[in-house]
Amino acid sequence: MTRSILRRIAERGLEGLGLGARQALDPARTARTPQAPLRIDLAGKTALVTGSSGELGRVIARTLAACGADVALHYFQGRERALALEREVAALGVRCAVVQGDVSAADSVRAMKRAVDAALGPVDVLVLNAVSQYRWQGVLQQSIEDFESQYRSSVAHSVLLTQAFVPAMVERGRGRVIGINTECAMQAFENQGAYVSGKRGMDGVLRVLAKEVGRHQITVNQVAPGWMVSDKFRAAGTERQPDYERDVPLRRRGYDQDVANAVAFLASDLAAFITGVYLPVCGGNVMPAI
Repeated sequence: MTRSILRRIAERGLEGLGLGARQALDPARTARTPQAPLRIDLAGKTALVTGSSGELGRVIARTLAACGADVALHYFQGRERALALEREVAALGVRCAVVQGDVSAADSVRAMKRAVDAALGPVDVLVLNAVSQYRWQGVLQQSIEDFESQYRSSVAHSVLLTQAFVPAMVERGRGRVIGINTECAMQAFENQGAYVSGKRGMDGVLRVLAKEVGRHQITVNQVAPGWMVSDKFRAAGTERQPDYERDVPLRRRGYDQDVANAVAFLASDLAAFITGVYLPVCGGNVMPAI
């Protein structure tokens, strides 16, 4: 979102944009895209978004806040970006806290849990978005240290965060876990061995978890973005990628806001009977088989 749009939301609420209450949409396309009269209302809920200082994470966090959720913003190294996002989220009239931690280290995750509980209380919506990435390398060339780091940032991340935050959901008999996966997990392109392995490992953990905690009315789902347009592409003027778009059935790239909208839906009561899902948000570029 642009700063002017955030300012208007803070001053007049989402109605000031001509949208329904708490409706999270892409501002760049509201003029030309018909919108269903749905209301995503997360008031009274607390969300934790790991990797909030990243390209997708900050849009997910802002969108959940625009829907009324209090939001814990996690970062590992992007402290200044996280603090800037905190100011934007606080301007939306919800509670907000910033927490630092290594999502692949048990002690760090436990410290994050204590910090979030102290600042905002128990988490209702856990968004697993953080990931480590290095330059793409072939399996035969990549160092085992780089491979393990990427793998742990998806798999250990999923295990440690759910072990820390889901027990409180079990006690309350409700909750949402949403992992951010990727279309790459199904494509398995060259030079993506560590990334694909990590995301496929995340998929396995979360599918099993969905069966283990479903009896407690906790849903566990995944959103799998394609190659989305985010702030770095807007800044560089490289939103269009014809070679990629040619293979996408919708013949265009999606937006970071498309991913955030899917997360908000899965976090809401509208998705109360949806669990164990791997949801591609990629314009049809990958289509899971039945």
